[in-house]
Amino acid sequence: MSIPMNAQCYLCHLKRNTETARALAGDEAATAFAKGLMQLYLDAPEEKGSPWFGPGVTALLEKHCGLTEDYFKEEKEMSNRFVLQRLEDIRSRILSAEDPLYAALQMAVLGNYIDFSALKGEVSFEKLEQMLKQAESIELDRQNYGKLRADLEKGKKLLYITDNAGEIGFDRLLAEQIAAQYPALQITFCVRGGPASNDATREDAAAVGITFPVIDNDCTVAGTELELLTPEAMQIFEQADVILSKGQANVETLYGCGLNIYYLFLIKCVRFQTYFGKEKLTPMLLTER
Repeated sequence: MSIPMNAQCYLCHLKRNTETARALAGDEAATAFAKGLMQLYLDAPEEKGSPWFGPGVTALLEKHCGLTEDYFKEEKEMSNRFVLQRLEDIRSRILSAEDPLYAALQMAVLGNYIDFSALKGEVSFEKLEQMLKQAESIELDRQNYGKLRADLEKGKKLLYITDNAGEIGFDRLLAEQIAAQYPALQITFCVRGGPASNDATREDAAAVGITFPVIDNDCTVAGTELELLTPEAMQIFEQADVILSKGQANVETLYGCGLNIYYLFLIKCVRFQTYFGKEKLTPMLLTER
């Protein structure tokens, strides 16, 4: 019920997080951190994807590197501001498109680029500006798009699982377009339960003006581990007729779970390039069924 880590994932995960530890506290602390992280790998349940290790990584950064606050707080605030400053222009482009819902999906999948964790050192707001200018040229799977429309038409409840801060502003526009075209559909947003990389929390949902009901997953995994959800949250998942899931981490933790999930994300790593046979930053619209 996930996409598990392989050798490439472990090497990438260790390198990326050890670099964070070194930046926080220097080489000696980073060495102790790396040893702790390798032990975490050895002790972990089989078949877990990289998001599962998030809370353990944070605990090790606190222990060895003195981390006391949200490491990505500044990036998250910048990301939210970036999107808010462009919200009306992006909304206008969506509304003037021949197919506004498809246009909203194009914009929303580009929002997944705002990922200071998975794309460590690669995120540039200037590059995102250029990507947004070409959003209308994005091709998403038309068959899955047709299935999504059919499910939205007949469904009563949509659960929208978010990913990154900043990106959640694009999610707002997509959800607004869904609500406009399917007014009978009840839409609920799900965010992370606390700091998890640069993922969106309730604070970020409020910052970008989400007006739909918001729940959180009650944990700090940068994805959605179903067994960690509260009974109340799990009930919302199970009662949703359609689930729209943003970002690669949610694919890593949910893919194959059997719920009626549509995944909207960018390919961001070698593991996913190999798994899906696509190039890096390829926009994806997958369906669980």
